[in-house]
Amino acid sequence: MRIATFNILHGRSLVDDRVDLVRFTDAVRRLDADILALQEVDRDQPRSHGADLTMMAAAAMGAPEHRFVATMHGTPDLWTAATGEEQPEAATYGIALLSRYPVQHWKVLTLPAPQQRVPVLFPDRRRPVLVQDEQRTAVAAVVSTREGTLSVVATHLTFVPGWNVAQLRHLVRAVRDLPRPLVLLGDLNLAGGRPARFSGLRPLVVAPTFPPDRPDRQLDHILVDGDVTVTEPGTAVDLGMSDHRALHVGVSLAAAAAPAAGSAARTAQR
Repeated sequence: MRIATFNILHGRSLVDDRVDLVRFTDAVRRLDADILALQEVDRDQPRSHGADLTMMAAAAMGAPEHRFVATMHGTPDLWTAATGEEQPEAATYGIALLSRYPVQHWKVLTLPAPQQRVPVLFPDRRRPVLVQDEQRTAVAAVVSTREGTLSVVATHLTFVPGWNVAQLRHLVRAVRDLPRPLVLLGDLNLAGGRPARFSGLRPLVVAPTFPPDRPDRQLDHILVDGDVTVTEPGTAVDLGMSDHRALHVGVSLAAAAAPAAGSAARTAQR
């Protein structure tokens, strides 16, 4: 099966600064993922033509199972934290998890976040800027695949230094009761090997994902806890939209054959 994560920037391309819904659905179709995590997802927002991007992605990939979780309510100039009570026609923004396989049950988790504005030093600024971050959440699904049960946890962590680590550690503790193997994926706003180090999970893909034209950082990750074998090497791919590359990998839950003498290390790194 193929697992993927993609921060879609509400479907906008940096090339022409447009949200093209045909381009968006084509990008999802090209990924050909069996399980897909999306971040920065719009629903009923004017900037994305009032579309429900989760439903469009589900139709494009043929995913009967999907869940959108709002993190913000309203339009970008009037954001407020989502309460979970938004009606289907409300303008919202958040994360989504989609699956071609049946889902046994879903779980939504709220992550800790600063309750007031905090100083953040951005690369293009000489001095810190006070920012109020959005609510951060995660959505988990226990999925029935052809090879067995797989738990999948999708999230988009904060860009606020320190808080993203705290959120990741909190999330790992919050999902410890879910069946293994477990895959945690999404835009973690942590570069390189830091997510694996702070979570204790094993990375399935090592590839830069940001920025899309000449990526030099891996902010998007697919991590695993349990017996999962990589069958298709992971890749970061520029799909012609967003400010991130999509990340995907082919995996199997089938137990790998016992390695021959001297090959255990090679098997562990696959």
